[in-house]
Amino acid sequence: MWLFALFVAVPILEIALFIQVGGWLGLWPTLAIVIATAALGTYLVRRQGLAELARIQGSLSNLSDPTRPLAHGAMILASGLLLLTPGFFTDGLGFALLVPGVRDAIMGYVRKRIRVQSFTMGAPPHSADPQGDPRPIDPRDDVVEGDYVEMPRRDGPSGWTERR
Repeated sequence: MWLFALFVAVPILEIALFIQVGGWLGLWPTLAIVIATAALGTYLVRRQGLAELARIQGSLSNLSDPTRPLAHGAMILASGLLLLTPGFFTDGLGFALLVPGVRDAIMGYVRKRIRVQSFTMGAPPHSADPQGDPRPIDPRDDVVEGDYVEMPRRDGPSGWTERR
């Protein structure tokens, strides 16, 4: 029922704000503001989203907890959706979600309401030795073993660039 009320209340609020701002500024300045906030929001979401993606990759490569960067990435994605939706109320919410302090406050509120009862991780990965060697694979191991076949050199364009 809350979702239904949200889907009814938000458009009504947006229409009321459009009427108020449009009556105060006029049609063209109002439309210019809507387009400018969408453009600015797209730029900010892209910039913050790429930074958060780098944090997610860093936490996964360091085998640390990726909860914070994942939650921030999801909120930045929600911010992008809100900023692309035409309207002043949704733009205000979208820009608010771009502030890291607001995202931390939301995450703290959600964290208090969620209780994790148990958390387990799977067994560590094992080598793919056909004899069943149970040695775990070390993710920091930089030695890569493999076989190769030397191919004869071919003159002319490759099969991908050749025109028929």
